[in-house]
Amino acid sequence: MSQTPAEAEPAAARAATRVGPAAADGGKPAPGPTRVLAAIALAAVMLPISVTGPGVALAEMSGALHASAASTQWVLNAYNVAFTAFMLAAGSAADLYGRRRMFLAGTTVFALASLVAGIAPAIALVDGARFLQGMGAAAVLTSGSTLLAHTFGGAARARAFGIFGASIGFGLAMGPFLSGLLVGAASWHAVFLVNVVLGAVVLVLARPLPESRNPEARRIDKPGVVTFTLALLLLALAFVEGPSHGWTGPQTLGSFAGAAVFLAAFVAVELRSGEPMFDLSLLRRPTFVAIIWQPVSIVFAFAALLVYLPPYFQGAGGAGSTMSGAMLLPLTLPVFVLPLFSGALVKRLSVRTLLAVGPAVLAVALLLMTLTDPVSSRTGMYAALLLAGVGIGLAFGVMDNAAVSVVEPDRAGMASGMFNTLRVAGETIGVACVGGLLLTATRQRLSGAGGPDSGTLADDVVQGRLSSVRRSGGENLVQRAVQGLEHGWSVVYVVLACVAFAGAVAIFTLVRDRDLEAATADQDA
Repeated sequence: MSQTPAEAEPAAARAATRVGPAAADGGKPAPGPTRVLAAIALAAVMLPISVTGPGVALAEMSGALHASAASTQWVLNAYNVAFTAFMLAAGSAADLYGRRRMFLAGTTVFALASLVAGIAPAIALVDGARFLQGMGAAAVLTSGSTLLAHTFGGAARARAFGIFGASIGFGLAMGPFLSGLLVGAASWHAVFLVNVVLGAVVLVLARPLPESRNPEARRIDKPGVVTFTLALLLLALAFVEGPSHGWTGPQTLGSFAGAAVFLAAFVAVELRSGEPMFDLSLLRRPTFVAIIWQPVSIVFAFAALLVYLPPYFQGAGGAGSTMSGAMLLPLTLPVFVLPLFSGALVKRLSVRTLLAVGPAVLAVALLLMTLTDPVSSRTGMYAALLLAGVGIGLAFGVMDNAAVSVVEPDRAGMASGMFNTLRVAGETIGVACVGGLLLTATRQRLSGAGGPDSGTLADDVVQGRLSSVRRSGGENLVQRAVQGLEHGWSVVYVVLACVAFAGAVAIFTLVRDRDLEAATADQDA
């Protein structure tokens, strides 16, 4: 979901090559392009807010619903797993059954699931609604971009996708802040219910949009969808449940083993399929492999910081929900702004350099964050977050175009699908992995702290529920719990820095400049 303005237009321009002729429903004249753009741009704001916003509401939600840390993590993971797993399938379904139909259906599912999540009396119902919300989001994003490509042409298409990308960037950057305002003014319910209102407006605007299909589309790769979804779900389950059941416990090891089995089955299915979701032959190209690893190395950290820093700020930092969202602006604003200048940057630095520098800067920022905390060194934390945002923004401005520029034009759509699926998968696994790692490291430090058992204590402090800790053992226990959480974050920062640094090394050693000449030419144009 971490798509930025500079990335939106190339992806949709590729989608336009598969768009069939328009036909307004019932022979009625097609609506004006402004209405089409308004509907899709509003949806583009709505989707990233639903990714980044709930992190601000987790502390209040978990307390109100008496939820454990593991079940609260599924508020995030259920959405991400569904969004990742169904994105390629949703694109195929839109080509086959109609882009307008999938856009309307996806928006309806998204809005109804948001309503259920907003009024749910139990965390399990919120988790289930979030899974459906992620499925709807996949349909909205994939069909929305092709509808734009079908409606606009030439310079107007570039402007339309600039607005589309800016809308995604706005939702991504401002999601935590706006959600913090909603929680502060109302409650955690408002973070989900606002999407019901936005979804209703989108449906009104989108209803008269023209329909289009891909006449060459034949089927959906159902075995690929099933095996990929199960592999991702089991992998997320292993990371979420690992702290509770033990990383070497039978349930955790069984989930990891099941994920490996279904991933192997997915590879086997794709190798034998006539119309695979993933063209695995592209993985023979070192440059392409390094570039599709790039988003994993970046969003693995980015998504986790967006999700887990707000409860940290609210608990250990004593910030309110609105302030905790505002404290993320140094991280998110550069991710929104820097891709707008990617063309100018490429004229001074090569694409390969920008691809390698981005995760390297992020790794340095994460290591600097080990020296900060939201109480005694808040200024230092802001500086480190700003540096991290710069590193992420530098990479986001060029990596999407690079991924499709190193393959033949007729395989660009497949390359884009693989790249974006791995990007969202990186977000999903990053959120699940960091949640499990943070809980484990915090519990280990809190063992023997007195008061409640270390598992319960870690659950409370990681979710920002220091009032529960205070009731259990007073200020001394609160202080020890916060120290344990700060230790947990230090471990997380170092692990995330290693992942980002590995991405920088992979780019620098595997990417060949001559393979990226087309990407440079596109940026110069």
